[in-house]
Amino acid sequence: MSKVIDSESVRRLAELLNEAGLSEIEYDTGTIRIRVARDHGGAVSYAPPPAAAPPAPNASSPTVEVAGADVAANHPGAITSPMVGTVYLAPEPGAASFINVGDTISKGQTLMIVEAMKTFNEIKAPNSGTVKQIVIENGMPVEFGDVLAIID
Repeated sequence: MSKVIDSESVRRLAELLNEAGLSEIEYDTGTIRIRVARDHGGAVSYAPPPAAAPPAPNASSPTVEVAGADVAANHPGAITSPMVGTVYLAPEPGAASFINVGDTISKGQTLMIVEAMKTFNEIKAPNSGTVKQIVIENGMPVEFGDVLAIID
């Protein structure tokens, strides 16, 4: 049985992905599965239905890998993302960052912003301390639970 890619469906899913600010969207009819995902370049992709298990993540997956992230995740001062989205270190392009390594911060101070579904969500410091490490970069996509910064 030959499966034909419905380019109009892919196009509509890509538009919906952009309109909703999602990182990926999937449509499955049981006989055909279309998955459109945003990578760092904003490309879309088509994946045929898996035979048994879902495919392992590949280089175009919108995941974040940071050297030392495993150590950072276990740190008691790790600040993690409460949602999937795009992280911004400054309130607007060209503005100074909310925090820098070495800054002394206060409980409740805005550390960065995570944009999810066109809503900007402030990430606030859960306690006072000193910024030891900023694990992510400005404009990076993040997943729920990804370490953003370390506060001691």
